[in-house]
Amino acid sequence: MSVSAFYDKFDRHAHGKGLKGHATHYCPGCGHGLAHKYMAEAIDELGIQDRTVAISPVGCSVFLYYYMDVGNSQAAHGRAPVVALGHKLANPESIVISYQGDGDLASIGLAEIVHSAQIGLPITVIFINNAIYGMTGGQMAPTTLMSQKTSTSPYGRNNFMGQPFRVAELIAGLDGPVYVERVALFNNKQRNRAKKAIKKGIQYQVENKGFTFIEVLAECPTHLKLSTLETEKWVEENMVPIFPLGVKKDIIEEIAPEREFKPFYPIHDPEKVTDIITGGAREAAPRFASKFPEHLHPYDISFKLAGAGGDGAQTAALLLTQMAINEGFDATHIPSYGPESRGGTSYADVHIAKDEVLSPASPKPNVLIAFNMPSLVKFGPDVAPGGVILYNSSVISDPPSFNHNTQMYGVPFTEIAVDLGRAVVKNIVALGALQAVTNLFPEETFLTAIRQALAHKCAMIPMNEEAFKWGVKAIKEGL
Repeated sequence: MSVSAFYDKFDRHAHGKGLKGHATHYCPGCGHGLAHKYMAEAIDELGIQDRTVAISPVGCSVFLYYYMDVGNSQAAHGRAPVVALGHKLANPESIVISYQGDGDLASIGLAEIVHSAQIGLPITVIFINNAIYGMTGGQMAPTTLMSQKTSTSPYGRNNFMGQPFRVAELIAGLDGPVYVERVALFNNKQRNRAKKAIKKGIQYQVENKGFTFIEVLAECPTHLKLSTLETEKWVEENMVPIFPLGVKKDIIEEIAPEREFKPFYPIHDPEKVTDIITGGAREAAPRFASKFPEHLHPYDISFKLAGAGGDGAQTAALLLTQMAINEGFDATHIPSYGPESRGGTSYADVHIAKDEVLSPASPKPNVLIAFNMPSLVKFGPDVAPGGVILYNSSVISDPPSFNHNTQMYGVPFTEIAVDLGRAVVKNIVALGALQAVTNLFPEETFLTAIRQALAHKCAMIPMNEEAFKWGVKAIKEGL
């Protein structure tokens, strides 16, 4: 039978020459070849070759793209189902099949498969379980059987290494999937069931029913060090008792109409996308700067804003970025959050460039705004020679000195903000002090960005404007 979903010649094997160019390169007896065949036949029989996108990750599964004449993407180790979701969301009419091994899916990719399955979007996952890390050296996989010897369990898997993962049961227990089945390949009866299950899983996706998952118990004679027939027997006698075959979930008849996937189409219209980004504003922001602030750097000014979680360093960084864009310059913002929304460390790197930001990180910032002592101690030594350091003197009473000709200014950000009635505006006080110290942009540039950010909280604008002005005043009057 000719299968159009396969390439005419397989370049992976003998460079596509001779008889080997028509056979996969997999080890004799490996289950991947049969799984590939059933997948390709299902694609042909359903007439979806021009719509199909196959996702292959790291491991033996990665070679799928050498054989399938469909759309192909390779994902990082374990990330295939997430890449599959991206394809499905970008092109809802596509038929997306994530093809993964047990080391990839059940180990490093366990979080990805669980969350992707729970989302429930109609993609199909074909999971090859051969109880071993195949390509990378025969290490113990999450599906490795108890007492099974591998390169990382040379005396056999024991209780200290945990029990084997029953992935099909795990996925079936989630609310998102609509069809989950485990099949095998060790005899003709099981192969026919595997073929039907793979086609069924893909067909449910074609019908927009939901997330489908087919686990295939496959042979790996190489790492078992057995012949092909011996390996088939090993799978039947050793794997099946631990990984029972059969349908684990099939709720197609129970799916309510409102739960069915309704294809949608991403918005590509430039005007609509612009409205989403700008909140409906169509007019360009007013510009107040006459030129790029070359007195700080000829073509690219780098900033680092750092403090405890909740100090507002990220918001201030975003405002800096926005005001630079308003003035027609290129700007970038890279946030780095601590483990807590309040109390953890948080910092942001900002670049403002005359033409184009070439590297968005700020390892040697021209300007540092430090809201607490740990931030000042950590990043102060890295400020570029001749740079500027602004620190919160409300909490930093004895700042360290840095031996590289740095200009340091202590401003009581928190004290000023509390006096105004809200400690959270300390970051706006800091921006006011920044403007007064550096003359980065005119005051109106800063105030415009603040007003834009608070367009949906207009009542907050007066206090924030006042906080900014007090930051300016703190520098000019030496508060």
